Amino acid sequence: MDRKTAFIFAGQGSQYVGMGKELYQHNDVSRAVFDLADQELGYSLSGLCFNGPKEELDKTEHTQPAILTVSVAAARALMDQGINPDLTAGFSLGEYSALVLSGVLPFEAAVKLVRNRGRYMQEAVSQGVGGMAAVLGLETSGVEKACLAAESLGIVRIANYNCPGQVVISGENKALEAASARAMELGAKRVIPLEVSGPFHTGLLEPAARKLADELAGIEFSDPRIPVISNVTADYMADKSAVKELLPQQVMRSVLWEMSFRKMLADGVDTFVELGPGSVLKGFARKIDKNVKVLNVEDPASLEAVVKYFND
Repeated sequence: MDRKTAFIFAGQGSQYVGMGKELYQHNDVSRAVFDLADQELGYSLSGLCFNGPKEELDKTEHTQPAILTVSVAAARALMDQGINPDLTAGFSLGEYSALVLSGVLPFEAAVKLVRNRGRYMQEAVSQGVGGMAAVLGLETSGVEKACLAAESLGIVRIANYNCPGQVVISGENKALEAASARAMELGAKRVIPLEVSGPFHTGLLEPAARKLADELAGIEFSDPRIPVISNVTADYMADKSAVKELLPQQVMRSVLWEMSFRKMLADGVDTFVELGPGSVLKGFARKIDKNVKVLNVEDPASLEAVVKYFND
């Protein structure tokens, strides 16, 4: 049967110790990706993915190249079986995996770029200045009202539009606490503080955006061979110059994931494959459209199941 397929990639927070280990052991194409990452970074990223320790893996500058590497390793293993996407998208950090897959930038450049992106994000705001929280069970308009009510106390805004009934807010501590309390008053079921090192996807990350833009200026990009949807616009990135313009904005602007997913559905995608650690995007997808087909690949068993599904 004819399917229209999108490959999708999760962002920071999906990492776990042991991720990618079985792919490395059982798949030559995946192993080559890990070996290249180790070589480019000058340390054993593969060892950190497979064996931890967790506190090192959870440092943003390690997490970002680690998730990128596992995601690209899974994607290349699937493509090696003749299964290719019609379009692709990634959530925040995951957008870099989508860009590697679409041929916009080589993996060697991307793995170093996201390590530095992680550093820039950590350095942009001093530890303890702000954070992020997931707001569950409240309409987006209610979350926007909660942020507005708290903005006299500092910066706070919606950082991630994940799916209906789940958005993430981000900002300076006092404003974040006030917005969280107001969200509960407006009917949120729960507000869960997230374990992150800063208020990502807000204007507070502008120093990181500037450093990222400087670094991107020195990297050779190509036009996408596979269409890629941007977090910033929830629409296709037209060409390599659009990518260079959007990536710095992406660290300080909201992640329009629900809108991006709906764009893919509107364009006829009927099968989504989440590649890399965990299946967080699968959960979001079910809340956006409970009938949608979402598969995931993170180890040899799931790879085999997805290949079988496409070949049946």
